[in-house]
Amino acid sequence: MPDAFTVLWTQETCRALRKEGRVGERPPVAFSGAHSSLPAWSGARAGDEVYAVHVNRGEVFVVSRMRVVDLERGDCCGEAPATWRDRAFPGHEDWVALGAGGCGASAVHVDSTPVRFDQPIPGELLGQLTWRNRRNQTRGLKYVVDGRLERAVSLQGFYRLTPESADELAELVGP
Repeated sequence: MPDAFTVLWTQETCRALRKEGRVGERPPVAFSGAHSSLPAWSGARAGDEVYAVHVNRGEVFVVSRMRVVDLERGDCCGEAPATWRDRAFPGHEDWVALGAGGCGASAVHVDSTPVRFDQPIPGELLGQLTWRNRRNQTRGLKYVVDGRLERAVSLQGFYRLTPESADELAELVGP
């Protein structure tokens, strides 16, 4: 059975997506990395779903739901860089804002919903969402007060949702 994860897209990432006119478009790729600025999609496999979320003024938004297609560098990625000056993923220049230039970036090909910034997670649901680690321990979000997220620190990274929370987000986002 596929798993579901969340990944936080930063203010900088979302600002770049807006500036580059990517709202309403479906990203074909996302990027995993070796640094906290570009979280490693560790544990993700083909078929898993990833909810890209964004925090703006205490509200958490689902920006896109992505189904992982593969985690391999494909022909669509372009030539691998020969030197540090070369672009890492010339075939995905349209989506460079998602982290193509990040430390140790690797491509994750996805089938996704269009990028949007108008799908908030209701406050009552936000306080109920839970994630589980590899030891099957669960945790909720810290710093949720009156349905608003005061600090995004507990969303930073790439985290596996519990099946119940994955179902809740799937219902929120729709088909």
